[in-house]
This record gives sequence, structure tokens and C-alpha cells, in this order.
Amino acid sequence: MQIKGIARDTLTFILEASKSMAPEEFAGLLQEKDGVITEVLILPGTESSDTNAVLKLYMMPNIKAAGSVHSHPGPNRRPSQADLRLFSKTGNCHIIVGRPYDRQSWTCYDREGNVRELQILDVEFEEEEEI
Repeated sequence: MQIKGIARDTLTFILEASKSMAPEEFAGLLQEKDGVITEVLILPGTESSDTNAVLKLYMMPNIKAAGSVHSHPGPNRRPSQADLRLFSKTGNCHIIVGRPYDRQSWTCYDREGNVRELQILDVEFEEEEEI
């Protein structure tokens, strides 16, 4: 699936979660619907510290991730070698958020660690019916 962008509300959630977790890292997997990133999946057993976040990919349900998201405790948003290893395992759209965790402090990368453009889209979320 070609990723067209990220829902504004999803990006807001990512930025707020990153800020609230600081100085520990926030991490999750990105889920898309119709080419738009709309959700962040938090895997059970994810470990966070002020130096890294460890996603337990073996805990991932039987779904395909569009990519990953995690925060860095400082303003540096360049991917580390560990980040690049994760990028190669999950999707082709990876977001790193840095301090101060605002609309200008995030970068999207492809699976090789190259910066890629990701449009912020206004998306209406459908209400799910309760069973």
C-alpha cells in the first residue's frame, strides 16, 4: 500500500504521547487505512527508557504495519543504527519525534533511513458500531 499521508489527529496523538513520555522514549507501530496512517499500535511488553525504546515485534498481532514511530529525548531526529534495523523490519514509513515534540519536530524516513515527505491530512474518522 502506498502511504499518502498521516491523519492530523494521529500526528497530534504521537506528539502528545512523545511529550508526556519524555525523557523516556515513546514507541509504536503505524497502522494505515486506505493509504492514510490513522492509528498507532502500542505492542505489549514495549520497554522505554531515556536512551531507547524496545518494541517486542514478536508480540505483533497478525497484521501488517505501515511503519514505526518513536521519540528521542533530545532534538536530534536522525535514525541510529538500531533505528535502521527496526525500519528494515516494519513497513516503509518511520517517524522520529524529537524535543520539543511540536509540529516542527518530527521527521519521516523510509526503510533505508532516507527522509521522505509525509503529508498531514484532515481525515474524518468513522464511528464504529458497538456490538
